[in-house]
Amino acid sequence: MPATQQQPCPAPLPVRPPIQLGPYTLANPVFVAPMAGVTDRPFRQLCRQLGAGYAVSEMAASDPRLWDSVKTSRRLNHEGEDAPIAVQLVGADAHMLAQAARYNVSRGAQIIDINMGCPAKKVCGAACGSALLKDEAKVRALIEAVVEAVSSLGDIPVTLKFRTGWDLAHRNALRIAHIAQDVGVRMLVLHGRTRSCGFKGQAEYDTIAAVKQAVRIPVVANGDIDTPQKARDVFAATGADAIMIGRAALGRPWLFREINHYLHTGTHCPPPTIEEARALLAQHLDAHHRFYGSAVGVRTARKHLCGYLKAVPGSNTFGQLLMQIDDCAAQARAVDDFFKALSQHAGPYLYPESERLLEQSQ
Repeated sequence: MPATQQQPCPAPLPVRPPIQLGPYTLANPVFVAPMAGVTDRPFRQLCRQLGAGYAVSEMAASDPRLWDSVKTSRRLNHEGEDAPIAVQLVGADAHMLAQAARYNVSRGAQIIDINMGCPAKKVCGAACGSALLKDEAKVRALIEAVVEAVSSLGDIPVTLKFRTGWDLAHRNALRIAHIAQDVGVRMLVLHGRTRSCGFKGQAEYDTIAAVKQAVRIPVVANGDIDTPQKARDVFAATGADAIMIGRAALGRPWLFREINHYLHTGTHCPPPTIEEARALLAQHLDAHHRFYGSAVGVRTARKHLCGYLKAVPGSNTFGQLLMQIDDCAAQARAVDDFFKALSQHAGPYLYPESERLLEQSQ
């Protein structure tokens, strides 16, 4: 039988100039997306540690009546994070958004991101998130209010995250991009789907490419980027200045390291070993439990743990067991014991496909 012919490694992508947002030079063009219930402070810090060049907070409410709530207070807690501190705001009232922008700058925010991309029914039902794309005049008024509100507070860049439109019959990403640029937005992050598409179907990379060609400010491509190869393909298809990784990073924060390595070399870097994953999970769980406290931390950690375990062989039964544990210390011990046992009878790498990918890169 003839030997399998190895595919030549793709050439590294041309080096892109780093994105400059006001006084901040972003470390690299591979960003972690803001995701409610996922990208809390411990997870953002871990993603940054593992190669993400930029991270934005979970979306925070602009309504001042909610600022002192436990949920919003946690989302606005940036203690120990590296600059730039970026806060995403959601709302439909220009005065409240402006007030929230000033409030967050007073609490340490260095970049304000406006959410016009969230497709959640609860958010859109309040005429926020991607529902705003149906009213271009309102889009302009809201962005203008935020830009004006922070203009006297120093060099505070305002960015916009949005979708390609409300539905396939009403795609207006180009018009929204021009509005945003005209009123002072410094960077656009475009998820390549309409609100009605949710997360189904294929991302519209052609729309992202058209927006990139139409504006002068940096454009970040978002949607369906889940492997190093896909990251390279999206850069090539869109010409974007950066990419933003969302759902694929849940349980796989080392994806940022893998993508950066592949973009620079055209080869796959060694994936995490079981022992490295064990250490990173212990670090993540400890930070998570400390951030949320014992009563909440054990529950909120489950989403992350399910993500970590999703691709690990033989983890289904253990995952069900984890759902029954209601103590932080016991949860951490169980995870550590599982990975300790896994390292004794499995290969060195966390995922079964890892060795095949490494062989193809050599």
